Amino acid sequence: MSVKVAIFEDNAKYLEALNILVDGLPGLELTGAYLNTSDLIARLAINIPEVVLMDIGISPVDGIEATKLIIENYPGIKILIQTVFEDDDKVFAAVCAGASGYVLKSHLPLALLSSINEIISGGSPMSPTIARKTLSLFREHFHKTNLVENYNLSKREKEILKCLVEGSSYKMAAQKCGIANETVKSHVRNIYEKLHVTSMSGAVAKAIRENLT
Repeated sequence: MSVKVAIFEDNAKYLEALNILVDGLPGLELTGAYLNTSDLIARLAINIPEVVLMDIGISPVDGIEATKLIIENYPGIKILIQTVFEDDDKVFAAVCAGASGYVLKSHLPLALLSSINEIISGGSPMSPTIARKTLSLFREHFHKTNLVENYNLSKREKEILKCLVEGSSYKMAAQKCGIANETVKSHVRNIYEKLHVTSMSGAVAKAIRENLT
């Protein structure tokens, strides 16, 4: 079954290139391609996508505020922020808004399909520089505390969570722990439930903030 994808991008030539790319990749179905975020929710309602590629600098509603609106109205939609910038404040704001991934446009054409597949599998794809910056930002904003809530994480779940904090993919975590990818996914679902989060970025943020690893 194809993954439904919508694109919001204010550069007409880049939007056309993404349109062609999504149309040409097996396993993807384009539900809409838009140069602005006018009537954002109404547009999504026509054919609700599973993944939205969102330009962070789009208007009239920018990518961060658009992400918040989408999450409020369609919490099941995964949002992949695309940008040409590595601006600290925007990276942090996008993650806090609920974005499932944050990728530099220079990396996106080659990484589009793998990024979408990772999001659908529950991961949070990020360009390497963005991933390092995000971890650094969370450490700066949330000081570690000794007042740690007991979430009843098992030893294995703590190992998996530590891998996620270090930026490992599911595959890398499976290799480090000597277990199957599906087993990692099962542990991650349990981690989300115990930590009361719905995304990898949320789990990583809580792990860093509360010194869980």
